[in-house]
Amino acid sequence: MNVRTLSLVAAALVGISQVAIAETKIGFVNSDRVMREAAPAVRAQQRLEKEFEKRDQELQRLAKDLQSMQEELERNGTTMADSDRRTKERALGELNRDFQRKQREFREDLNQRRNEELASVLDKANRTVKQIAESESYDIIFQEAVYASPKIDVTDKVIKALSEAK
Repeated sequence: MNVRTLSLVAAALVGISQVAIAETKIGFVNSDRVMREAAPAVRAQQRLEKEFEKRDQELQRLAKDLQSMQEELERNGTTMADSDRRTKERALGELNRDFQRKQREFREDLNQRRNEELASVLDKANRTVKQIAESESYDIIFQEAVYASPKIDVTDKVIKALSEAK
């Protein structure tokens, strides 16, 4: 083939690819926003707050007890008998270890439950995105992007569809 023929073939391929790109329908979903604003995500957050409310209050109570014990020891430690001060320090240390253990268990349990709840919401969101893509003939819908034009953003449609579904 000569240079002229190659140029014509290249021009034809560029023209075909531009037509194909022009016919491609692309969408974008902001997953973080869906996980914050969609009704199932809000309900999941409320369930978690209710489920862990008592344990959180218990931790706050322990923290106050720990602080007041520490303040009392600092205030009266110099005037206490050595045995009393050592007893108070030992009790403070035990309460501190108990507090830290309960706090760690609380965080682990909360993270595990949050992951379970979010996995369920994410599954529903992905199914909804797929339904929107199929019903509106999208060729591809991205969930992660550095930048996405508002005209291809379908996040509001996903949030609305999730809110309407039960």
